[in-house]
Amino acid sequence: MAQRVVKIILPEEHGKDAQELLRIQEPLSFWQEESADGNFVISALTDSGNSEKIMDLFERKYAGVSGFRLILLPVEASIPRTDIPDDNSSASSQVKTKTEQKVSTRISREELYSDIVDSTKLSNIFVLMTILSTIVVAIGLLKNNVAVIIGAMVIAPFLGPNVALALSTNLADEELGLNALKTLFAGIVIALLLSACMGYFFNTDLTIPEIAMRTQADLSDIILALASGCAGVIAFTTGTSSVIIGVMVAVALLPPLTVCGLLLGTGHFSEAMGAFLLFITNIICINLAGVLTFLVQGVSPRAWWEADKAKKATRKALTLWSIIFVVLAVIIFLWQTEL
Repeated sequence: MAQRVVKIILPEEHGKDAQELLRIQEPLSFWQEESADGNFVISALTDSGNSEKIMDLFERKYAGVSGFRLILLPVEASIPRTDIPDDNSSASSQVKTKTEQKVSTRISREELYSDIVDSTKLSNIFVLMTILSTIVVAIGLLKNNVAVIIGAMVIAPFLGPNVALALSTNLADEELGLNALKTLFAGIVIALLLSACMGYFFNTDLTIPEIAMRTQADLSDIILALASGCAGVIAFTTGTSSVIIGVMVAVALLPPLTVCGLLLGTGHFSEAMGAFLLFITNIICINLAGVLTFLVQGVSPRAWWEADKAKKATRKALTLWSIIFVVLAVIIFLWQTEL
């Protein structure tokens, strides 16, 4: 498992209590560092899954103390290795509760938030990447070139806002959710308008397989979107690279949206509506799966009153997403029976 260094800075008079707290938590190791200006600095090496527990403990105890600061640092490697269990360790120390096992499988909430929050910013880079990925995927669709379509998914920036939207629900973070919605909506509008302009100038042939397959939704598309949302969240919570997972999420979103725009520009409004229904279904499935995955992994606010608020928000979001999903499923079914 990946490791982290938790660096704790406190006024000097709290140093002894901080050491005792770390001994109770049993990190891999901890040490005191040189300090100045009356500060006490201690660092602890721990597994990434245990870092949240240590951070929450110190935040609860010292959040109101002037001069308190907690810094989390990633660790590339440490010697000796700690991923192999010690044969001399007692059986009781190796027994973990289900809750502990669940927590140990993911990074801390603060690290997760830090990784995601930048992706919710409507920056020039996000706009540029949306434009470029839309152009590339439109060309790939018109040429029926799967390789070009997949290449466009690598640069499509849609994973972050969707994961952030799901995370904001589990943390009851309205600001994060609004920023994610704003960025996601801007990306959708940019992709739709740009692809519609391309459809106006380049005739879109409905017989092209890569276009025809995205004019209606079926069960396999729903399964793909659910798997994409789940995989996207797991990629963030485990601290692994999200590039490949981002491709999977983008495949479920950008091509149907681009097909909708191309068909609107060409004048095939009925088929464009089918592509748009596929896009909406996919985005709902991705967020529904994302919220559920965060919930299963135990991602919630630290404070109990925030956790209670988050639970209510999660229940409401799951209910809302499920109702919209059922309504869309009925619309898609009726739409297909009329074709």
